[in-house]
Amino acid sequence: MSPAPDERGRIRAAMDRILAGHPQHSNGALTIVALAIEAEVPRNALTQRHTDLRAEFYDKVRARGGTPDSEKRLRKQVRRLKELRAADAEEITQLKADVEALVGALHQATCENQLLRQQLPQRSQALRTLPTQLGPTSSHAERSGPRPGGA
Repeated sequence: MSPAPDERGRIRAAMDRILAGHPQHSNGALTIVALAIEAEVPRNALTQRHTDLRAEFYDKVRARGGTPDSEKRLRKQVRRLKELRAADAEEITQLKADVEALVGALHQATCENQLLRQQLPQRSQALRTLPTQLGPTSSHAERSGPRPGGA
């Protein structure tokens, strides 16, 4: 589809109305979307066919000392994303420290477990060779007969 013959003229007239603060068809925002609405052309007329007019519009907005709304919105989003990135970096640092601490604790527990497993056969052997100690009131003493050296 070819552009309308007077499309550039409508865009320039819309640019003048918006910059003068007297929009007729748009909200007057200093954006390409508002300019396209004001000129009654599709937005891609400015983003694809008439990129020189888009650049001219933004140059005029900057020359006035104003910042286009889209740029303000993007700058705000960039600030928010930088804050999120900083918070994420801080969280990552904390998580790395936590991982190091957990790895150390796991290593210590593994070493202790290995030591206990090595001692287990020795202890079970020692438990098998220990005599059972029964008190004097035990029925075992009565069943075993007289004590050596006594009555």
